Amino acid sequence: MPEPSTRRWRSDREIALRAQLGVFRRGAGDPTSRFAQDGTVTRAAQTPEGVGTLHLVCRPGESEVLAQAWGPGASWLLEAVPALLGDEDDPSGFEPHHDVVAEAWRRFSHWRVPRSGLVVDALVPAVIEQKVTGQEAFAGYRVLVRRYGVAAPGPFPGLMAPPTAAAWAAVPSWAWLQASVDGARSRTVVRAMGYAGRLEEGARVSVAEAHRRLRALPGIGVWTAAEVAQRALGDPDSVSFGDYHVAKDIGWALTGTPVDDEGLAELLEPYRGHRYRVQHLLGLAGQHRPRRGPRMAPRTHLPTRTR
Repeated sequence: MPEPSTRRWRSDREIALRAQLGVFRRGAGDPTSRFAQDGTVTRAAQTPEGVGTLHLVCRPGESEVLAQAWGPGASWLLEAVPALLGDEDDPSGFEPHHDVVAEAWRRFSHWRVPRSGLVVDALVPAVIEQKVTGQEAFAGYRVLVRRYGVAAPGPFPGLMAPPTAAAWAAVPSWAWLQASVDGARSRTVVRAMGYAGRLEEGARVSVAEAHRRLRALPGIGVWTAAEVAQRALGDPDSVSFGDYHVAKDIGWALTGTPVDDEGLAELLEPYRGHRYRVQHLLGLAGQHRPRRGPRMAPRTHLPTRTR
């Protein structure tokens, strides 16, 4: 086994790896990431320089991170560590206007908006998550990555890197259906992969231009673009409008009453420039409205067999 490339990086704030990187984990069974009991985090990704695995170690309450990386994308992943851990995020000007936001900011003042710089990495699972339960989306992503992804470099048996853009585009229609991803979502992914190079450039242009490029593609709307911007672009203002839970949860947290997207926009207007920061801080603080009723059962998108 080749020795890993390494980097030590020290921040001027506490680094809590789970809180910082949890947004990249697509369910507990995500084959592309591992959040270990010892607090370490491991991610596999397709970078502009090829596949790579990144392993991060940071003791609780400390600010120095030991990063190890394997594969052709190792150097790229190590270079991106500060941004991934939120070093490019600037919270200056953020002022809580609600007690619950102030308390969340007090508890999680070390958290910063991450920036992976990998648009396709964030886009594909976001499309798969459109208009379905998290349980269904995570299961579908897991099936597809295990079937069409590649073994992650390094000493992590079972860890998988997601498919390349070309491999995503080549997934046959029946495989999407077997993973419970309907035709509308699979067509969106396949179509987007034809523009993968231009979409990846979105990490090097303005957030507004990146949003424009994403939303120019059929099947990618406000919610999907925001989910990408929150992870790949490090945008502290991209709110998940259109989400089944977000508006209701934030409305409940700030006013005691769930709201719709219009009400959410009004509530978050005083935070413009930091609206996603509020969304995520409240999530970290566990500010979710009480859930009632049974879970939705996973659906199947396999065609009915005719006799």
